[in-house]
Amino acid sequence: MIRHLYGEKSSSRILIQMVDDHDLSVMDSEVRLIREMAGEDFLLIAMKVESWNHDLTPWGAKAVFGSEDFGDGAEETLKAVLDELHSYDSRKKFYIGGYSLAGLFALWSVYRTDVFSGAACASPSVWYPGFSDFAENHEIHTGSVYLSLGDREEKTRNSVMATVGEKIRNTHALLCGRGVSCTLEWNPGNHFRDPDLRTAKAFAWVMRNDGKEFI
Repeated sequence: MIRHLYGEKSSSRILIQMVDDHDLSVMDSEVRLIREMAGEDFLLIAMKVESWNHDLTPWGAKAVFGSEDFGDGAEETLKAVLDELHSYDSRKKFYIGGYSLAGLFALWSVYRTDVFSGAACASPSVWYPGFSDFAENHEIHTGSVYLSLGDREEKTRNSVMATVGEKIRNTHALLCGRGVSCTLEWNPGNHFRDPDLRTAKAFAWVMRNDGKEFI
């Protein structure tokens, strides 16, 4: 997996983001925005996945847009992420985040490991079949989760993706009920608007709000 480093290598805060080519094209903007919003140094490790629909999803599902089905590659992807972090001092703080399916992967990851101090989930694909049941029936291992969605994302003719508004509200309520420091921010526009800004806001928030005790 190809990785791209941004920011200060000596920083005590390390951000992990799974990306594709489009994410990389706006990464300089995202990094600048995170720095402005968080007001502190960080190292961002952008790890490029080979197959967006396979590498970021925890179990198989039929295609809900286009013709490409989803896979079960998230376990292997998370293993690669954790292997990457083994080379860093364990006293550093690690955060995982991303946009769309990468946001879903970030949220799923903090149910699978306690390595991350926060999950920055910008417009996460919580419509993904089976994820709501997974979240309801598993313990989360972080104390800080940022959720966001565009205010037009649930206004779609796609019957599966149209559930994203209800499911992200339910996810927010679930996490708050379990003592997680969690916010849900609504952004203007559809799913494709301002991904760099939305992801930057997500990372900046968890960097500032990771101190609350969690269950």
